[in-house]
Amino acid sequence: MPLPIYQVDAFTDRPFAGNPAAVCLLPAPREEAFLQAVAREMNLAETAFLVRRNGATPADGDTDGWDLRWFTPTVEVALCGHATLASAHVLWQAGELGAGETARFHTRSGLLTAEQRGDWIVLDFPAEPPEAVPEPPPVLLAALGAEPLWVGRNRFDYLVELPSEAAVRALAPDLRALKTLPVRGVIATARAEAPPFDFVSRFFAPAAGVDEDPVTGSAHCCLGPFWRDRLGKDDLLARQVSERGGTVRVGVRGKRVELGGQAVTVLTGELAD
Repeated sequence: MPLPIYQVDAFTDRPFAGNPAAVCLLPAPREEAFLQAVAREMNLAETAFLVRRNGATPADGDTDGWDLRWFTPTVEVALCGHATLASAHVLWQAGELGAGETARFHTRSGLLTAEQRGDWIVLDFPAEPPEAVPEPPPVLLAALGAEPLWVGRNRFDYLVELPSEAAVRALAPDLRALKTLPVRGVIATARAEAPPFDFVSRFFAPAAGVDEDPVTGSAHCCLGPFWRDRLGKDDLLARQVSERGGTVRVGVRGKRVELGGQAVTVLTGELAD
């Protein structure tokens, strides 16, 4: 039986910008080898797989919502923002959720939710603040080819603050060297040069099979707390300045982060099963 699959550009309000994700709706769980093969075939930063819970009885007692997993072309990841945004967008568009109904996702990073606020989708994600790294690995600094103002790390990534937006935009890192670091990826960031944005960033994850991610929702779980502390404001507007580019509204709410974005479906089809 063919499986419905969608390609959605996330964190953008127009096609062919933001971060493309594939979203596949499954009638039942599938083996990991199949999921990884589909993600490799789609060859996007992430492919999301959704399975409705249908009254199962998990240990946490929460039987509603959807089980959600994310795969790059090479690995399964523990947290992904843009593919979660794309998944919620598809569920509303396909009529799997009613307008205004909250999307509930059960993931390797716990329960994540998404809700509609006007033309925007707002995700509720865990905050992942960085801790300072007093002596950054020499390979990190050499691979970036830039002098940082500050370097930190959370459980996923290194965070590198650079002196200017221009420095972030000019980065041309040694991806082969970055791939040797024991992290998912490297976030480069700086204050934005002009309104309306508060800060900019780029994200490199060659170890996860993604040389540069166009717009990385999960990186903003780190960037939000970081810039909240520096700018003294809980609500921030961010721009990821990759070639495709994308906009993220970030709201720091204690140990949680709200990530707001828009999404556009660019392709619908069926996956041969």
